[in-house]
Amino acid sequence: MTLGLGRTRSVSLTGLDGTLVDVEAHIAQGLPCFIVGGLPDTACAQAGDRIRAAAANIGVPVPPHRVTVNLSPASIPKRGSAFDLAIAVAVLTAAGVVARGVAEEVVHLGELSLDGRLRGVRGVLPSVLDAARRGVRHVVVPDENVAEAQLVDGVTVHGAATLADVLAWYAEAAHGATIPVAERRPPDARPPASGVDLADVVGQPEARAALELAASGGHHLLMSGPPGVGKTMLAERLVTVLPPLTRSEALEVHAVRSLVAPVGDVTDLDRTPPFVAPHHSTSTAALAGGGTGMAMPGAVSRAHHGVLFLDEAPEFKPGVLQTLRQPLESGEVVIARARQVVRYPARFLLVLAANPCPCGMSYGKAIECVCSAREIRTYAARLSGPLLDRVDLQVHVPPVRPAAFGDATGESSHDVAARVRAARAVQAERWAAGGWRVNGLVPGHVLRRPPYRLPPGSTAVIDHALDTGRITLRGYDRVLRVAWSSADLGGRAVPSRDDVALGLTLRRGEAVAA
Repeated sequence: MTLGLGRTRSVSLTGLDGTLVDVEAHIAQGLPCFIVGGLPDTACAQAGDRIRAAAANIGVPVPPHRVTVNLSPASIPKRGSAFDLAIAVAVLTAAGVVARGVAEEVVHLGELSLDGRLRGVRGVLPSVLDAARRGVRHVVVPDENVAEAQLVDGVTVHGAATLADVLAWYAEAAHGATIPVAERRPPDARPPASGVDLADVVGQPEARAALELAASGGHHLLMSGPPGVGKTMLAERLVTVLPPLTRSEALEVHAVRSLVAPVGDVTDLDRTPPFVAPHHSTSTAALAGGGTGMAMPGAVSRAHHGVLFLDEAPEFKPGVLQTLRQPLESGEVVIARARQVVRYPARFLLVLAANPCPCGMSYGKAIECVCSAREIRTYAARLSGPLLDRVDLQVHVPPVRPAAFGDATGESSHDVAARVRAARAVQAERWAAGGWRVNGLVPGHVLRRPPYRLPPGSTAVIDHALDTGRITLRGYDRVLRVAWSSADLGGRAVPSRDDVALGLTLRRGEAVAA
């Protein structure tokens, strides 16, 4: 074997942001050792042992000399076993097994088994997306990750089952042959849809109207009421009236999913908005992201471009709920560590459900409620003012009366979704110049200035509410956003006084004089 230098490429992820890594390997005379430099974590630093065993088992042992591997740029932490394949190719290039130059511009991702088989890894989709943006045109991944990598346009994906397969390709490529391209795989058969429909909800016209407003304008929603009145049913059916994701949105959603889902779970672009409903015992790291080692995305990022539903919201720890304040405003989560800052997208639609008291029976005459006045106040105070100030719509969901059973079936998700799509089309056209797609994302100063400033006669009710301290300036802006969504659903070019009054009513949960 000829000893020398070998090079290839891989990708290092920091959140969803990737860095193209040059994997360099040098073999020199000296005592046998295998050193991996460039800030590898434990799993990455152990690659040498896996590579030596895998190479020996396929008949091309690593020379018993000093092997030095550098992952450049060396200042960026490298995590996980996805660098195994790239390091193996670089080392075997340095050993003369792979011809120099044939693998230098190829990105390799995959973990090695001791017998030379390739195992799938997480994070392939964001890694390939970043590689494509940086001009890479060929990637080699394990067979388990082929369908995921093929979701990225402009990249030729090569799927391999073993390290021996990869070495055989490069041996043929050295003589002018073309590396085999993985066949385009059909999407895996998905289980049938749950079949939930908004028509399943009995009664609750006010809550249904609030749900439609939330879907059309991207407004956060709080539903309060006793147990069993349909709050969870309504929240679960919100995704059935939301527009399907665009291709770019679906790629963002699945890039997050690629980091947390089981290997091989991401196989096609599901355009359905995600619905994430964490349990009230969830931790801060599980909700917002973080954890030891690599900062992983939390529920708010898994709900990106979809719905985050917090059932029994007052049961969540106050500190956990407070972590929602930043992503609700900025649309992203920023996790600061000593050596790096990790960012994950978190542009979600928040839906909160709450009981009126700990026992849930404090409604109407509250005859069956066993909670004291202090317990009720403490329970309600768990949803802090700063958090509720960021929730546009607050609606009470009353108990269903027997008379509602005889009513005609409520509108289906299909009918409501058609109105939501029409309203969103109007919003997208109106705000195209500013880059916003829904009313809920428009900055307040835009709505308070010409040409979108409403006449004093239309805003009198919220002007008075602001003067008397019933709403904050943030609340004022959010009422305006809801008013524009109400007008869009009603086919009006400009919100009327009634639209503004409706926005204040739904925000405060109180009646407004006509």
